[in-house]
This record gives sequence, structure tokens and C-alpha cells, in this order.
Amino acid sequence: MLAVLCPGQGSQTPGFLSPWLELEGVEDRLATFSEAAGTDLRTHGTVSDAETIRDTAVAQPLIVAASLVALRALLDDRPAVGTVDVTAGHSVGELSAAAVAGVLTDRDAVSLVTRRAQAMAEAAALGPSGMSAVVGGDPEEVLAAIEAAGLHPANVNGGGQVVAAGDLESLARLAQDPPPRARVIPLQVAGAFHTPYMQPAHAAFAPVAASWTASAPTLALLSDADGTVYGSGGTSAPATGPAVLTRLADQVVAPVRWDLCQTTLLELGVTGVVELAPAGVLTGLARRTLPGVETVAVKTPADLEAARDLVQRHSTGVAGTDQEVQA
Repeated sequence: MLAVLCPGQGSQTPGFLSPWLELEGVEDRLATFSEAAGTDLRTHGTVSDAETIRDTAVAQPLIVAASLVALRALLDDRPAVGTVDVTAGHSVGELSAAAVAGVLTDRDAVSLVTRRAQAMAEAAALGPSGMSAVVGGDPEEVLAAIEAAGLHPANVNGGGQVVAAGDLESLARLAQDPPPRARVIPLQVAGAFHTPYMQPAHAAFAPVAASWTASAPTLALLSDADGTVYGSGGTSAPATGPAVLTRLADQVVAPVRWDLCQTTLLELGVTGVVELAPAGVLTGLARRTLPGVETVAVKTPADLEAARDLVQRHSTGVAGTDQEVQA
């Protein structure tokens, strides 16, 4: 069974889109995405510096655009349904995953994530805040240290990684006095995402998402709120387009539970994972937490051959639906 994973903010690096421009059609696709985003994504992905693409308003549409460029190259512009069995995205990657699953068109995904990014950038500008990865240590001790520092566990990623978020002074204190056997690594993001700091962003973005045109998922789509499959019953939301977008909006202020997404991938029987550009983080986590699952990180077009080979060997070719997909 094949999973396609979509990375989140912080995975971007200067110039990472440059190799993709060698592929036919990418220039035109980026022009379309740039128009949808209202900013020159080609320039930001090729020549803009690290500080520029760290800006939330730039980073989020840039990452979603890059993931969708890689997806269409991987599938030779075929729809994902019938090839991809399940998809999930980390934080802003949920917008990319929604496009993989057919909830949004590619252009609409870039346009909608631009609205999300603007709302989150404005919320982040209300006061200095940020995020740091806490790697290693005992999970309970890590969470206790984050709470003791007055911070929030914004991402619980599994594989010995939790991301703390909050004000910069508290993050600095955590770095100076980390939990036992743990390292604290500042992340290249501009705010305390997935925490109450983003409440103004949720207030601004939720009505926009509610008004957006969206379709029901055509394949299994995981929520990174709790790892459940849309439409699978239990705690998951109904598998309608509007329900998916409502949950995506709610995730602006809710922790990302990537650990639970990975648990669901194992329960579904996933055997192969492809991570779309700008790739590397999620496949790294998968190698530590998904034993026996083959992974390919599509960082540049040079990785497409290996990714297509993995797709051919692991795809079941069966499309999931609201009635068929069970977690």
C-alpha cells in the first residue's frame, strides 16, 4: 500500500526549486501558482534568501506549490486516485494532501493556503514567538519540561521529536536547560503555530475556508489532528469537502499529532512512502517509526525514478471512498 506524504513549514531551503525548472511544464505550472498566490513563487524558490522564504506568507504557498509540482511530475500529470492509496500532510502540508486527495484543485490549494499564510503571518506579527524541536529524551519528561517552560507542544511527531512553541524568551530558557538526553533545535518559522497564539489567524481563516469550493476525498486522507481517516467514523470528520476544510482551519490552533498519523499508516498496512518536495523530514521520521516501510524522499527530479519504482511496487491501485476507507 502506497502513502504520499506532504511536508510542512521549515522544510524549505534557498534555491530548492531550481532543479525542477528543468522539467517540461514546470515553468507554466509555477506561473499559474504564482498568480494564485499573488507572489512570484519561481523567484522565491530559486533565488530568494533563507530569511525571505522563512516569512510565513511566502513559505506556505511555496511549500504547497513545490509539493504539487513534484506530485504531478511523479504521476506524469495523472490523477492520484487509483495510484495513491493514502495521503497525509504535516501542518501546511495538509493543504497539499487535500489536493492529492482531490478535495481541492492544485490552483485552489495554493490560493487557499495563501489566505491561511497571510492570517498566520498577521497573528505571528502581534508578538515575537517561535518554535523549537526537542529531539530525544523521555517523552513524558520532554512534555513536562515544555509545560514547565510555559510553552506548548505544537507538534508531537513521533520518533523522539516534539516541537515546542511559544514566546522566544521561554524557548531560550528551554534551550539553556533542556530535558535530560534531549537537544533543543530552533526552527526556521516565524511564529508559535498550532497553539493559542494563532487564535486571531483561526478567526480570520475559518470563514474563508468555510466559503471555499471543495470536493469529497477520492482516496484515503488522514487528519493530522488525530491520525484518523476522513469518513471512517469514530472521532474523524465526515468525508465531505467542507468538513475537511473546517478541520484544516481548526488545525491552525491545534497540535499536529504526526505520531498518530504514523500509527494509522501502519494500521492501514502501508508498505511504501513517497514524500513530496521539499522532502526529507517526514521520511526521516518514517524510517524511525514505520519499521519495514520503504521510503523515498523526492527532493529533486533526480529522485523521481526511484519514487516511480516504489510507486509501481507498492500501489494497490484501489481508490478509497467515504464508504470503503476504514481506519
